[in-house]
Amino acid sequence: MVALILIGLILWTWPHLSKEYTPGLRAGLPENAARPLVAVVALIAVVLMVIGYRTADGAQVYFPPAWGQHLNNLLMVIAVLMLGTAHSKSRLRGRLRHPMFLAVILWGIAHLLVRGDSASLLLWGGMIVWAVAGWLVTNARHPDYIPYAGGTLAGDIRLALITVVVFAVIVLIHGWLGPNPLPM
Repeated sequence: MVALILIGLILWTWPHLSKEYTPGLRAGLPENAARPLVAVVALIAVVLMVIGYRTADGAQVYFPPAWGQHLNNLLMVIAVLMLGTAHSKSRLRGRLRHPMFLAVILWGIAHLLVRGDSASLLLWGGMIVWAVAGWLVTNARHPDYIPYAGGTLAGDIRLALITVVVFAVIVLIHGWLGPNPLPM
């Protein structure tokens, strides 16, 4: 049901951008109340998006290219790497201001390379729009960015190993729950 995807996207946006768009709203809550509330709202958003996506009868808007699955997997490995970079002690962390937003953008593009239905366009396109908006708003509100100065070779190796393991888990779960992401 497409409406659930849309409601999920709206609920996803509030906790993730409320610090930037409406700082007073979250600031008014005690810190020990804000985090659990944000986590619960984000979890509900994900559940709604998944249920909405799995039950949607999306019309085919375009037919993905045959090579899309290969590029999808490459982009997904990079997206997982970017997601991990945000909290790593790798040297890459100091070179990227918004690795989590970049991860979501790559994740969305990767999925649009293999899914051409309207539900996919709404879900993945919505996530891309959210990430780009978050990136722009965060840059505007915090122009004085100070890059992470740490980072070691050990941090790089740890990030690479975690990326491989997390990507393998995603592939296994994805193959179990939905379309097999590996080319046959």
